[in-house]
Amino acid sequence: MLDIKGKWALITGASRGLGYLAAVELAKLGCNLIVQSRSIEASEAAAEKLRAYGVGVKAVSCELSDPEAVKKMLAQTDSFGVDVDIVLNNAGMQIAYRTEYFSTPVSDYEVSFAVNTIAPALICYHFMPKMIENGFGRIVNTTSGIALEPEQAGYSASKAALDKITVDLGHTVNGTDVCINLVDPGWCRTDLGGQNAPNSPESALPGIIVGVFIEDSKSGRIFRAQEFKGMSLEKATEHAQSFDSPY
Repeated sequence: MLDIKGKWALITGASRGLGYLAAVELAKLGCNLIVQSRSIEASEAAAEKLRAYGVGVKAVSCELSDPEAVKKMLAQTDSFGVDVDIVLNNAGMQIAYRTEYFSTPVSDYEVSFAVNTIAPALICYHFMPKMIENGFGRIVNTTSGIALEPEQAGYSASKAALDKITVDLGHTVNGTDVCINLVDPGWCRTDLGGQNAPNSPESALPGIIVGVFIEDSKSGRIFRAQEFKGMSLEKATEHAQSFDSPY
């Protein structure tokens, strides 16, 4: 299993929910963190708690629906003078549940694609060239298992687009030590998933981070976090490495 001690990870949506849980697990293993949320206050609050694990933590903020704000955030991360070895594109937005789905407004698609597709794509495009140059990197993009629900068309379509981007980018690095994969956390009781979800946030561990620890040089896969529930990280990593890439 990959040793991440001393490496730097950017985690979006890291001030709460699954993003914060993932940040804690990486910090426990000695990984330095750059935590993002919408507000710098929320990011700083999370960063302060994460520093208790004895790792370096930087706080950034941006509105992911604004591509220019994303670019400014990425410029700020560059100013820290560290190599970002790991990216967890965890943040996402579920814009609405439309029972009258034939009246779904265009804005559902515009906002969903901005946050769930364009922002993580920009982040991948920013960090992957440096990862390739350094010969190492791990990117885990968060997708969704929602299917056959036109009520959530904007959200599910934006995640399907992210799947396509991830698989296509993965083809360019497959067989190297730069790995880009997808994770589906399952329906969890978070601010996004709501309190009626069947799964606790903790049940998504270690699945939501397993893509960080693989060492089999395979990209383009979807790891469904609930399949790893109850496993140790070591066992989960072994299981993840049994998954075939799509190439």
